[in-house]
Amino acid sequence: MIEVKIKDATLQQAAREGMDAFLQAFIDAIRNAIGGELTAETMGALNSDQVTLLAWDTLHEEVMDGGFVQLIHNGYGMFIFKNPFAKAVKQWGMRDLSKLIYDAHTLWLKYRDVIERELTEDEFMALFEQMPEFDDLDDQFVENEEEWTAMIAHYVDEHIERFANVEVKSDK
Repeated sequence: MIEVKIKDATLQQAAREGMDAFLQAFIDAIRNAIGGELTAETMGALNSDQVTLLAWDTLHEEVMDGGFVQLIHNGYGMFIFKNPFAKAVKQWGMRDLSKLIYDAHTLWLKYRDVIERELTEDEFMALFEQMPEFDDLDDQFVENEEEWTAMIAHYVDEHIERFANVEVKSDK
């Protein structure tokens, strides 16, 4: 396993800035520990909670920017839907997010061949009209994003040792 380290001062500053900064401090520490890129090899060097947090970060960034269609088109379908992400967030107490991921998984299976292929910008934009089933899922994610982010931040805060080793500066 790769050791993920985060400085106590960094963590305290991030906590003062809010839940997004708090989570980002852990995400940055995990990404830094694996050299910046999540690959099959580096994923194997992380624990399940660390991978789940990186999956949340990917899901969050992609869906907030362009919805599930963008997430799938950018190649993250396998990472989100074929790993136990939905099960993990359910174990973190997030049943609604888990259900949303399972619902999106069903649509991913239905449309993945069309969404994942090479597309022009116009063809990509047309997907949103061709696949309106994603609209409700996108809306549900956006409507619940703040609550889910808070729940994840709370989970991380309650289980910090699963995400990183906090380095406390010694005055000695």
